[in-house]
Amino acid sequence: MLVDTHCHLGDGAFDEDREAVRERARAAGVGHVVVIGDRISTSRDALRLARGAPDLSATAGIHPHQAVDWSPESRTELAALLAEPEVVAVGETGLDYHYDHSPRPAQIGSFEGHLALAEEARKPVVIHARDADADVARLLRAWGPRVPALILHSFSSGPDLFAAGMEVGAYFSFSGMITFKNWRHAEYLTACPADRLLVETDAPYLAPVPHRGRRNEPAFVRETAAALARARGVTLDALAPVLAANAGRVFGRRVTP
Repeated sequence: MLVDTHCHLGDGAFDEDREAVRERARAAGVGHVVVIGDRISTSRDALRLARGAPDLSATAGIHPHQAVDWSPESRTELAALLAEPEVVAVGETGLDYHYDHSPRPAQIGSFEGHLALAEEARKPVVIHARDADADVARLLRAWGPRVPALILHSFSSGPDLFAAGMEVGAYFSFSGMITFKNWRHAEYLTACPADRLLVETDAPYLAPVPHRGRRNEPAFVRETAAALARARGVTLDALAPVLAANAGRVFGRRVTP
């Protein structure tokens, strides 16, 4: 069984067929999906989906695009969400200097606030990093020893951030981007230790080949896992239980399919 470790299943793109999407995932051998919260409202939605659904878990966080929403009140609400057993991680948080939808100081403040929440809640942190390698690397090194685990989601950053992630024992989650013709980081797929590998869809975005251009969905994580297996010179049957074990270790027993 595989685990889709990062999916926006609460997104409106799934409103018409969410249950069918889950059925197709199970048919494709995807035993669990981590539903991502990227603001207070979507974190609540993720929790609602995960309640009573043993094949789903949730995260709670505020995306760097919405970092201006970080406040004492939002921190309190996120802490309450993180106390729920279905909520297995903090985030999606991090830094995005590509779009700068929120000012950079606000992004850094929000990111550090999430890292402090992870330390308190003893739950891992799901990290978005885009064009912000130096600051993300600095914060990984500062907080890595303090939080239970760091997950660099849809990883495609530069070598300095890869090195920082390796240094602090971060998990590297790879998305459908590794199947694209313009993927330029083949070395990451082989250099990452086997016990730090994860796969994700980031659905409804980043559909892998041969589904590129379509709405992504959890079933398609199988294509990403197969591409990762080929890059590492192993079979999917050999790699799948390693990936599932990694997901269970970082997110907890609930996520073990």
